[in-house]
Amino acid sequence: EKWKAAFETEGREVYAKRQAIVAALKLKPGMNVADIGAGTGFFSLMFAPAVAPNGKVFAVDIAADFIEAIQRTAKRQGIDNIVGIVNPPDALSIPPGSLDLAFVCDSYHHFEYPQGMLAAIRAALKPGGQLIVIDYEKIPGLSSAWVLGHVRANKAIVTREIEMAGFRPLDDLPLLTENYFLRFEKPD
Repeated sequence: EKWKAAFETEGREVYAKRQAIVAALKLKPGMNVADIGAGTGFFSLMFAPAVAPNGKVFAVDIAADFIEAIQRTAKRQGIDNIVGIVNPPDALSIPPGSLDLAFVCDSYHHFEYPQGMLAAIRAALKPGGQLIVIDYEKIPGLSSAWVLGHVRANKAIVTREIEMAGFRPLDDLPLLTENYFLRFEKPD
């Protein structure tokens, strides 16, 4: 409940614009999606009906409490296509070539081993699969002191890290102001 109060508030840009973010993903029935760094799971719970009946949502987090809470909420809401995964910080416990989309929202800056995680995400994606990274803009003089002190890398560094991991940039969607929305593709 403490984390829901922090993460699921209209004052948080990604929560306030959650409908527009989900629409921009262009999810379709049958897709397999990973919500990496799922936290309280509000995106996982939104993705599930969009990919049903045959698609799956992998709610991934390093904190078992988050995954257990997501699974309880899904069960209570009658959602049966969310698979909870408690994940190590340097790997991804999802079968190779099984994902259509990997979604990382306000979590990339927490990656302790970005190259290891990016390699694992790349392996889990199907050829042509997409990686979406939404994270805080880190701009001296514009970003808050909290962001400047908390967020490891700015958008240019994040983009470079992801390209070095073998992803091709597709677009930088101007949907958000405090955060950026980057779309990458795993080449065929």
